[in-house]
Amino acid sequence: MLRSWVLPLFVMAAVLLLGAAPSKAVEPPRIVAVGDLHGDHDAWVAIAQAAGVMDRKGKWAGGRTTLVQLGDVVDRGPDSLKIIRDLMRLQRDAPRRGGKVFVLVGNHEAMNMTNDLRYVHPGEYAAFADRNSERRRGAVYEANRKAIEAAYRARFPTMAPEVIRAEWMKVTPPGKVEHQFAWSPEGEIGSWILRNPAVLKVGDTLFVHGGISAAYVTVSIDDMNRRVAEALRARNESPNSIINDPYGPLWYRGLITRQGNDDATKTPATTAARPLTIDQEIDLVLRSFGVKRIVVGHTPSLSGILSASSGHLWRADSGNSRAYGGTLSYLEIVGDRVTAHSVTRPAGGAWGEP
Repeated sequence: MLRSWVLPLFVMAAVLLLGAAPSKAVEPPRIVAVGDLHGDHDAWVAIAQAAGVMDRKGKWAGGRTTLVQLGDVVDRGPDSLKIIRDLMRLQRDAPRRGGKVFVLVGNHEAMNMTNDLRYVHPGEYAAFADRNSERRRGAVYEANRKAIEAAYRARFPTMAPEVIRAEWMKVTPPGKVEHQFAWSPEGEIGSWILRNPAVLKVGDTLFVHGGISAAYVTVSIDDMNRRVAEALRARNESPNSIINDPYGPLWYRGLITRQGNDDATKTPATTAARPLTIDQEIDLVLRSFGVKRIVVGHTPSLSGILSASSGHLWRADSGNSRAYGGTLSYLEIVGDRVTAHSVTRPAGGAWGEP
């Protein structure tokens, strides 16, 4: 399967908009953490309203609450753009009422920014389509026709020009041109993602999409966030980049499980005589960042939010999206009291396959 064509910015400049930057963390009276949403807007609305952070008109209702969404808003479902719009709006509105909203960078946000579109639902592209989409994608094809034809013929030497065009149009449905530009570093969503953190410390809690491995405990939060933003801006596809590193904050699962065939679950080499156990690595992270607990997404627990290591680790990805069919949930932190809440899933039909 041919890799999606990277679209020229001059053709798509008309869709450029600005996002909203999150505020800096302070000690809040209440924290609400929401795990991976994967394109399920209905699930997000049910959770946000149950947690009291968004009203029925989509406005901030959380007062002085700090809301932390743990990344992976996108992919697998069709309505990521609706969720992103809600989160952007809440980021603007919450500070006016004493609250804060942070949206972490997940591995799927990084994938969309680096042109890895394997899990994009067709509805994601359709959400960006408008009456000018056909004209735009035609203009993009013509602007890149020679390069596109060369790419196809590298694999299919006898492919006729009209067949190449038809195949490219098939994999570039209306809205995909706009989607790819929106997710570029200069686009509406890409520029917003660049301003969102990958790792966040709020009070006594460390929030990260995947996890912090022993390989990153000597790297400051500011430095990790800077490196993630730089890699996203450069659309760095290197496996050694922090946004692709299996030990990095977007992918690491080793605080939850150890599986020999998955690099993202193997504890990295340290100066210790033996590999660290999960509890030892969690303790190392807690001490290194001066926190009491770590809250992660990324690794689904379909029965609901789980705690581990005597409450020092909380797994907030409960498979909220209908793509997983898990339990809708949010985590509430008030002082030292941490409570996992379940939410009734709204009725709705299944989605088509991506």
